Amino acid sequence: MALVGRGVLAGLGVTLTTFFETYPWGRAVLRLMGRQHTNGVVTIEYPDVKQQHAERFRYFPFLVYDKEPDNLRCVACKICEVECPPQCIHIVGPAKDEQGRPLKPKGRPYPVEFDIDVSICMSCRICVDVCPFDAIEMDNNYELSDTDRFGHLVYNKEQLLRPNEYFQQIKPTEASVVDQRLAAKHAKAAAVPPAAGAPPPAPPGPAA
Repeated sequence: MALVGRGVLAGLGVTLTTFFETYPWGRAVLRLMGRQHTNGVVTIEYPDVKQQHAERFRYFPFLVYDKEPDNLRCVACKICEVECPPQCIHIVGPAKDEQGRPLKPKGRPYPVEFDIDVSICMSCRICVDVCPFDAIEMDNNYELSDTDRFGHLVYNKEQLLRPNEYFQQIKPTEASVVDQRLAAKHAKAAAVPPAAGAPPPAPPGPAA
């Protein structure tokens, strides 16, 4: 039978351990109990010293592109906009031509506008979880304060763009899983035979 409130008790245990770590006598008690502990220093000299966050730390979202900014993964499906609890995402698109057909310069449609109001974003990560194209991820940059919450804290598409290499750098474990998933999708799509009536592929040219 599961203990009701087990998570609350575990959290209180972490708080109590941190309290003991603050004092020399508390650290002595933890040593007697065989508990691991730090040296009691819980603050840093910010901004001269920057805290090293764990890979799972998240702040505000960003848009991922492959190789070049025009090659966005986002196709303006607006699922993240609909599912966002504080409604901080605003998308216009996909881009269309004069006949109303979606433009696909890289083989897929793209948003005309993609804005995120970070002044009300609650960093819940729901937009990441619901995106079927792995086009949006969570950043770990938290130095975004500004005096104008109604202007400078509304990020447009250009400000949100980050290369996949950046994602790999800040979250290597998660990025590796995403890259493997996308590679499997591309391999599966490449293995699908052409539709009936489609012209056969051109034969390979003569060897150079």
